[in-house]
Amino acid sequence: MKWNLRLAAANRGIWKASELQRMLAGRGLVVSAGKMSGLWSGSPASVKLDELDVICAVLGCGVEELLLPEPGKVTRPAGDEQPAQAAAPAAAGPAVTPRRRDGRSLPPPSGGQDQEPGPRPASQLHRLPGLGSNGADPVPGLPLLP
Repeated sequence: MKWNLRLAAANRGIWKASELQRMLAGRGLVVSAGKMSGLWSGSPASVKLDELDVICAVLGCGVEELLLPEPGKVTRPAGDEQPAQAAAPAAAGPAVTPRRRDGRSLPPPSGGQDQEPGPRPASQLHRLPGLGSNGADPVPGLPLLP
């Protein structure tokens, strides 16, 4: 959102922040010099809704004149797709490279793409220490899990 107080005030013949500050005080809204500086410069730290009511009443304008939307500044979260893209069939576009959450590519699948992973050979099984009784290696004779 863009704060547009200065232009709204200028459209009504108010050219100085001190003049607007006096007018606001006349309606019961006492604004400090620091806050008035932020309001006038276009970068207020905060504006309460009741303050916004008084500003609109003094200027004789609506909120839409003070707060201008800037949709171009809104960024989409990473991975967020357009609704039209999400509804498109998967076969219509180019192949998609799987990615990890950190954005790196996943390694290509080994073997054929349509194969399901089978049991691992014994050479690929990992022994984890401490799985046997008394904190020793696994009990001899029991199968190791992948």
